[in-house]
Amino acid sequence: MIYAGRFSGRTAVVTGGASGLGLEAARRIAAEGGKVSLWDLNAEALVRAKAETGAVHVAALDISKPEAVQAAAAESRQALGKIDILINSAGITGATHTVIGYPIESWLKVFDVNVNGLFYCCRAIAALMVEAGYGRIVNISSVAGKEGNPNASSYSASKAAVLGFTKSLGKELATKGVIVNAVTPATFESPILDQVPQSHIDYMRSRIPMERLGTAAENAAAVCWLASEECSFTTASTLDTSGGRTTY
Repeated sequence: MIYAGRFSGRTAVVTGGASGLGLEAARRIAAEGGKVSLWDLNAEALVRAKAETGAVHVAALDISKPEAVQAAAAESRQALGKIDILINSAGITGATHTVIGYPIESWLKVFDVNVNGLFYCCRAIAALMVEAGYGRIVNISSVAGKEGNPNASSYSASKAAVLGFTKSLGKELATKGVIVNAVTPATFESPILDQVPQSHIDYMRSRIPMERLGTAAENAAAVCWLASEECSFTTASTLDTSGGRTTY
């Protein structure tokens, strides 16, 4: 369901905005009257996403590089006029492997993107929101961050870190007009599934009481409520979108 005008006058930066949940959330914000800036590593996909969403600005960057994040934040603010919303959707899964023998380079890369990159984005844009006295930050975590998935230690640990970070930042900014929350989806249909074997997808589906994968649209609905003015007394919290897998 589209709520006409809900994001009228609002602006959003969406990382991982060229595909999956990031693209779906950006599409919905634009449809509901907002302006969006899309950040993604995939420059080619950004061209398509810009056409789909009518994005005012796009930036092809690696969010694990703090200087690139600072530059993109400045560019987005100039293009949008302000930044009201930040949706941190960029992420990678890493290797599917036991901890014993887990590739160290994969572990470090997952944390560089999923934790450090998210921190750089929040650090750069939260400052602009505090200055303006308004902001909504939505961090995409995972049920893996609550329960842990076998053979996915780096991803599970990184998404647990996102939850702790969200709670900390939300408390820091609770009196500044800036609200910070996380979403914990179970597995849903997304290009990120291309990074894991089918056997792992089957395992994750088997853990969902609804006996199906979620959809990007279902998760975008939750994200957009947290990104809206309607979300005014919920911060430093986690919204579950897991089909019943986790309810805390």
